[in-house]
Amino acid sequence: MDWFLDVIKNKYAKFSGRARRKEYWMFQLFCYIFLCLIFLLTAIGLYINNTGSFPVLGSILMGIGSIILTVFMFGLIIPSLALTIRRLHDIGRSGWWILIVAIPYVGPIVLLVFCCLDSESGTNKYGPNPKGVGA
Repeated sequence: MDWFLDVIKNKYAKFSGRARRKEYWMFQLFCYIFLCLIFLLTAIGLYINNTGSFPVLGSILMGIGSIILTVFMFGLIIPSLALTIRRLHDIGRSGWWILIVAIPYVGPIVLLVFCCLDSESGTNKYGPNPKGVGA
């Protein structure tokens, strides 16, 4: 969770510099787990609502889940973009490569591969290697 909080608190809109794979994937993992919990809350509300046992409770749970999901998604647009651009910088690519996701089917796969690549060793034009000296 420290990786997630570091991105949110210290690097919310930092588009310059580099981000390691670990920072990127730990942030993505936390987002995925949190989204699963929100969807679980909403699904429980939907189930309760459909069974008719407690329709008010089901509606409340679905509403709360929807509100949390909306706030979470809008709140993470900028840090997710910034982190992905810093991850692209880490492999020596321009942040403009993020636009490759606009190409249907192929674009997201290419970005996924880029995010899985190891860091460029040493310093590149975007800054020093975040892994440390000689990494």
